[in-house]
Amino acid sequence: MERSLVHLTDLPDEILVIILKKLYNVEILYSMIGANKRLDALVHDSIFASRLTMIRFSSNDSIYPLPDPMLDRFCSEILPKIHRKIKWLDVESSSMERILLVANYSNLYGLALYNIDEERAKDLFIGKIFYFDCFNCETNEKYTKKLLIHPH
Repeated sequence: MERSLVHLTDLPDEILVIILKKLYNVEILYSMIGANKRLDALVHDSIFASRLTMIRFSSNDSIYPLPDPMLDRFCSEILPKIHRKIKWLDVESSSMERILLVANYSNLYGLALYNIDEERAKDLFIGKIFYFDCFNCETNEKYTKKLLIHPH
């Protein structure tokens, strides 16, 4: 029987996108950016860059920051290239400042903060106005809340 070997780069873009959409966007960007021109262009698409979950979950649902080498590469190389395409970020408190200061995320409309304590949140947000889209699970209603955080 004759064997054939197919490389990932032999597949058409449409098939690659289907495969890559099954993976985590952060892992795709980390693994594929800089691999070659074709993969680089493919993963720069907003399909992979619009929502980034910059945290990892343990088996017991604890939340941790990305490993340092991965975070280093994102902050020095990846985020500066794709920051205009990012619409939503999930970040963990110990790495959020580093991630948020990398660039001006001009199209960011959503930010999820994990493992953030009350004092840190106050320091970041006092005196600022935020609008939140909320969802009530009991009534299945979506509504917008305006929040102005005041000091005590």
